[in-house]
Amino acid sequence: MSLVDYADRVLPADCDVATLVARVHDPVLGPCVASIRGDDVVDITSSVPTVSALLETADPVELVRNAAGERRWGLPDLLRATLSGTSGPRLLAPVDLQVLKAAGVTFVGSMLERVIEERAQGDPARAEEIRGKLGATLGTAISTVRPGSAEAAEVKRALLQEGMWSQYLEVGLGPDPEIFTKAPVLSAVGTGAAIGVLERSEWNNPEPELALVADSTGKPRGAMLGNDVNLRDFEGRSALLLTEAKDNNASCALGPFIRLFDEHYTIDDARQTEIALDVTGQDDGFSLHGKNSVNQISRTFEELLAHTRGRHHQYPDGFVLFTGTLFAPTEDRDAPGQGFTHHAGDVVSISAERLGTLVNVVTSAEEAPPWTTGITDLVKSLVRRGALGQVQS
Repeated sequence: MSLVDYADRVLPADCDVATLVARVHDPVLGPCVASIRGDDVVDITSSVPTVSALLETADPVELVRNAAGERRWGLPDLLRATLSGTSGPRLLAPVDLQVLKAAGVTFVGSMLERVIEERAQGDPARAEEIRGKLGATLGTAISTVRPGSAEAAEVKRALLQEGMWSQYLEVGLGPDPEIFTKAPVLSAVGTGAAIGVLERSEWNNPEPELALVADSTGKPRGAMLGNDVNLRDFEGRSALLLTEAKDNNASCALGPFIRLFDEHYTIDDARQTEIALDVTGQDDGFSLHGKNSVNQISRTFEELLAHTRGRHHQYPDGFVLFTGTLFAPTEDRDAPGQGFTHHAGDVVSISAERLGTLVNVVTSAEEAPPWTTGITDLVKSLVRRGALGQVQS
C-alpha cells in the first residue's frame, strides 16, 4: 500500500465542522500558515505570519475561519502531492516557533515497559523473561494508584524494600512527571514525510500520541497527532541517553493538522481520543496493530501543562506537548523473544476519528532528508513577503 492510498484518510471524519490549521511549503513563497475550508487550503499568512502568532490572538478560531487569503491550493491535489513526494506545494508539520515538549511514563502499561527496558539494559532478548517476572506483581501494585498521592508514596516504600523501585516508577507515580524537550523548534516532520531511527539502533518503535498545542500562557488551543519515535535499546541502557533516543533527524512527526478547540471539539473531547496505530512492513509483510486510549492517562492534561509551563518556566512562542502513550509493542518480529523493531520502509499510520491520519515511512536518521530549514530561513521568508508587520495581539 502506497502513501497516496491514505489520501482519503488524512482528514478528520467530521472535517466539515472542524477548525483546522495547516502549514504549507510553497516553493516560491516559502512556509505558509493555512486554513482548511472545504476543498480549499487558504494561505492566511498575510493576516498572521506564524502558527505561533495565530495561537496568541484573542480568537484564533474566528481568524482561521474568516481571514482573507493571498492564495489557495486545492486540498485533494495538495494531499496527493504531499503523500506522493512530488515537487511543489506540500503539507508540513503544522507548528513552527513552538517548543516541542513531551511527557513520558503517563500510562501504566508503558510505565511497566520502561522498567523492563531498564532491567533488560536495552537488550530485547531479555525483555520477555523480565516482563513475565515483573508484570503480574508490579502491574497489580501500580495499576490503580494516583500519581503523587499518599497511596503512591506507600507503594514506593514497599517497592523500595523489595528492590523493585525504578526511576521510571518515580516519574510515573511520584509528584513530578517526566517532561522533556523532544526536538528542536521547526525540526518536526509532517504527514507523508520520512521518519528516522538511528542506523545502529536494534530495538525501536513508534509512539502514537495525542499532542496538545498551547499558547504562551500555557492555555491549550488545540490538538493533533504525534509520533514520538523512540529507541528502546538506547534509553534502556541509560536514561542519560534519552536525548539520543528521542531527538534525531525526522524522529518527531506531527499532524496532519492542528484541530483548534471550538464549539464542535473541546479539550474534553480530546481526553476521549482513541488513537489507532498500524505498522505495515514493506520488506517482510509484517503487520502490527495497536491503540492508545487517551482516557487511561494517569495524570490530567492540566497537571502536565502546569508542570511544563508556569512560574518556573515560560515559552514566549508557545509549546507543543506530547501527552504520552499507552502503547508499547511486545510482538516478536524477526525472531522469538526479540520483540518488535522497525525495518526500513515500514509504513506507520497513526489515526483518530476526529484528528485524521498521520502517515509516514521509516528510514534511518542518517538517510532521512537533512533538516535544513530553521528559524533564520523562516524569518527571511516572512521578510520577503512583508508578513512580519502583520503580527496581531
